[in-house]
Amino acid sequence: MKSLLRETVPAVLLISLMSSPVLAENGIGTVDFLKVFNHYWRTKQADAALEDRRADLEKDQKTLLEAWQKAKDEYQTLIKDANNETLSVQEREKRRKAAEDKFKQIKDSEDAITQHERQARADIDERRKRMRDRIVEEIRTAVNGKARAAGHTLVFDSSAESANNHVPVLLYTSNENDITDSVLAQLNAAAPAEPPKSKATTSEKNYEPKKTKE
Repeated sequence: MKSLLRETVPAVLLISLMSSPVLAENGIGTVDFLKVFNHYWRTKQADAALEDRRADLEKDQKTLLEAWQKAKDEYQTLIKDANNETLSVQEREKRRKAAEDKFKQIKDSEDAITQHERQARADIDERRKRMRDRIVEEIRTAVNGKARAAGHTLVFDSSAESANNHVPVLLYTSNENDITDSVLAQLNAAAPAEPPKSKATTSEKNYEPKKTKE
C-alpha cells in the first residue's frame, strides 16, 4: 500500500497542479526531452565518435585473438613433434620445452584478451556517460532559457516514464505550451553544415572511358 501511495500521490499532485488556475494560464510548459536528445546534432556526433572508438577497440581485440590462435596452433604442432618417435630424443625434448613456453604464452595471451575486453567495455561506458552528461546539460540550459523567456514556472518532460510498467508520467497535455521544437531549433542552429557534394567528383566517379575502335 505504501508503495502504491508513493506512485499515485505524485500523479494526483501533478493533476492538481495542472488544474490550478494560477499555473494553468501559462506557468507550465512541456518538452519532449527524448526527441530533443535524439535529434540534437551533438548526440549524432557523439554516437559516431563512440562507433569509431568501438571499431578501433574491436580491431585491437581481433589482433589479440589472432595472436592467441596462432600461438595455439604452434603449441599443437610442438606437442605433436614432442611425441614424434621419428625425431631424436634431444629434438623431442627441445620441442617439449618449447611447447611449455608456448603454453605459457597462450595463457598470457588469454589474460591480455580478457583484460582488453574489460578495459574496452569500461572505456566505452565512461565515454558514453561523459558525452551524455555534457549533452543533457546543454539541453537543460536551452530549456531553462526558453522556459524563462516564455514565463513558465515549471517544465515537464513529456517523454518521461514511471519506473513501474513504463507508464507515462505526463498523462495529458494539450501541447499548447510545448517548447520542444523551439529548443531543438536553437540547439541545432550551431550544427556544422554538411560539405556539398562536388559535381566534378560525382562525374569523375561515374566516368567510364570510351572504348576506342581499332
